[in-house]
Amino acid sequence: MTNQAPPRVPYLDLHAQYASIKDDLRAAIDEVFETSAYVLGPAVERFEADFAAFCGTEHCVAVNNGTAALHLALAAMGIGPGDEVITQTNTFIATVAAILMTGARPVLVDVAPPTYAIDPEAVAAAITPRTKAIIPVHLFGHPCDLAAIEAIAERHGIPVLEDASQAHGATYGGAPVGSRNVATFSFYPGKNLGAAGEGGGIVLRDATLARRMRLLRNHGSEKKYVHDAVGYNYRLEGIQGAVLGVKLKHLAAWTAARQRVAAGYDALLSDVERPQVLSGTASAYHIYPVMVDDRDAVVARMKGDGIDTNVHYPIPCHLQPGYTMLGYERGAFPHAERLADKELSLPIFPELTDAQAERVAASLRSAL
Repeated sequence: MTNQAPPRVPYLDLHAQYASIKDDLRAAIDEVFETSAYVLGPAVERFEADFAAFCGTEHCVAVNNGTAALHLALAAMGIGPGDEVITQTNTFIATVAAILMTGARPVLVDVAPPTYAIDPEAVAAAITPRTKAIIPVHLFGHPCDLAAIEAIAERHGIPVLEDASQAHGATYGGAPVGSRNVATFSFYPGKNLGAAGEGGGIVLRDATLARRMRLLRNHGSEKKYVHDAVGYNYRLEGIQGAVLGVKLKHLAAWTAARQRVAAGYDALLSDVERPQVLSGTASAYHIYPVMVDDRDAVVARMKGDGIDTNVHYPIPCHLQPGYTMLGYERGAFPHAERLADKELSLPIFPELTDAQAERVAASLRSAL
């Protein structure tokens, strides 16, 4: 008899999530077909109200993807040509692309260890008379130092726009991420709260600004065939609103499960370097990052052990080949570049078992 290798540990298992809620998903999708409300409509409106409440704020404007959420928020806030927007270079490219989409100039700054979140001192140093917004990113699902960023913004009279695309369910000072400022989320399928396709949303307290966002997401129209502004087609589909509405009911439990997995990793890998979670916050652990030398070799060794991994992100925005017009060179942001060179994302999802996590940790230790 031959010994069979243990089953592969996937980086993410979306099928396990689907299997646990498939009957509710099918019922919600059937309702959209019965009502033929395929774009916006009741399912989207219900989700908007429920997600705003989940984030501890007043309004949610649902859109068709996370990039659209960032662009729409900036556009509604009046950001445009001649303006500057500060953000970190270690983020998914959409954060920077959305700034460029408005015609504004992205001003990139470094991150700071041990959290590897946006560096408030670097933000303060980057402020100019043209700065019109700051976008801190809650990378990995770890909330950044919002109080420090907000203090800088308040001194200069500029808004904070949180990129919370990885931070659904995270908390800062005991309150949900998204409850303090305008914040954008991605509902890409692999996110902690994921649609059955693309989706995004903006949460905020300002009713006037929310109305402006709803106007702009619908071709600048509140009344059919009357267009009060040049807008966009950023509407969320009814089916995605229905799927998100079902999944939102489970998000708190899924977040707690991710935090349980992360606590297990913390105990098993206590001496392995990793970006730290800021005191007074609770991460949503969209990603569990560690820092390793010779990453390619570690990835290959773990793959041989049947362990899938990922990297977030191997090339920081200032070194992307399509973004040379920003004028940055290697060495400009040493902490961000170190993170890009060494970060390795371990498997993490609510259904990951203790036995699987132990296999992951053992494989990483062996590779190191």
